[in-house]
Amino acid sequence: MSTIRGQVAQGDVLFTPVKQIPATVRPMAAEGGRYIFARGEATGHHHSSAAGTCALNLDEGGVMFLTVEELTEVRHQEHGTVVLEPGVYRVDKQQEVDVWGDWRAVLD
Repeated sequence: MSTIRGQVAQGDVLFTPVKQIPATVRPMAAEGGRYIFARGEATGHHHSSAAGTCALNLDEGGVMFLTVEELTEVRHQEHGTVVLEPGVYRVDKQQEVDVWGDWRAVLD
């Protein structure tokens, strides 16, 4: 487990610090006391954090924003745990370009 300043990647999920959340967000509900950032396509594994230390919001375009109140662990069943410092983060699924120049989501 490591605490990292700045942009943090865990598998195919990328947490990028931002100054503030857009005004047009709505809160997302936790599942079983956890916020789920992304799910594995075949295994059901997921990137998640405890809902008690942060708040997850979704903007009109479907982009997630995470407000971290205190050190928060992001866990995944196949990746090492990362710890986010307090602040606001944009949550994205990383993308890659194939040999034909087409962009697609990185699959975990």
